[in-house]
Amino acid sequence: MKNLFETAAIPTAFIAVMIMMCLVVGVGVNTSQAQTVVDEWSGVKIPPPPELKQANIKPETTALLLLDFNSQTCNMKTRPRCIESIPAVKKLLVDARSKGVSIIYSLSPGAEVKDIAAELTPMSGEPVVTSGPDKYLGTDLEKILKEKKIETVIVTGTAAHGAVLYTASGAAFRGMNVIVPVDGLSAESLFPELYTVWNLANAPRVSAKTVITKMGLITY
Repeated sequence: MKNLFETAAIPTAFIAVMIMMCLVVGVGVNTSQAQTVVDEWSGVKIPPPPELKQANIKPETTALLLLDFNSQTCNMKTRPRCIESIPAVKKLLVDARSKGVSIIYSLSPGAEVKDIAAELTPMSGEPVVTSGPDKYLGTDLEKILKEKKIETVIVTGTAAHGAVLYTASGAAFRGMNVIVPVDGLSAESLFPELYTVWNLANAPRVSAKTVITKMGLITY
C-alpha cells in the first residue's frame, strides 16, 4: 500500500521543510506573546517626576499624620533615610501645632509610644493608632478623623511603599484631600520612594485627590 506522501506525489523533504517553517513561525508568535514587564524590565523608561505643587490648607479641617516614626521601623540600620527626614518633619510638626492642625500618630505592630523618635514625641491628647501598612485597618483612625471634622490629611512617615502609600490611598478612597510632601516620606532606598510618589500622582481616583508637594510649599 502506498503511503500518503507517495499517493499525493509530494516529496517527503518538501513536507518536512514546510512543517519546520510552521513550527518556527509558531514559536516566534508564542515568544512575542509571552513578553511581560519582567522580560522587558531593563528597557522600561522611568517617567518624569511629578510637578511639586503649592498646598494651602485650612488648619481647622486638616490633620498631620506621622506614620511609624518608631525605632523598629525608623532607624539607621535598616532605614537611615527615615532618620535623615526627622529634622524636616519636626519643623513641619512644630509649625502645624502652632497653627492648630490636628496631629495623629501611628505605630507599627509591637511598638509603643516610647519608641517614637524623641524629636517627634506626641503631646498629651494627640491620638496614636497601631496597625500594619494601612492605618485605617483595625483602628479608630477613620472615626478620629470624622470626629475632628477633618477634610485634608498631610501624610508623612515610613515606609513610603507601606504606611504612606496605603494610608494616603485609603484617605483618598474615603473622599479626603491628601497632601504628600516628598521630603516627609522614606524607605530603605530611593526606588520605593519614587514608586510611591508616582503611584499617588497617577493611580485612578487616588491621584485626583492627592497633591504632591514638599514641606516648604505647604502654607496655612
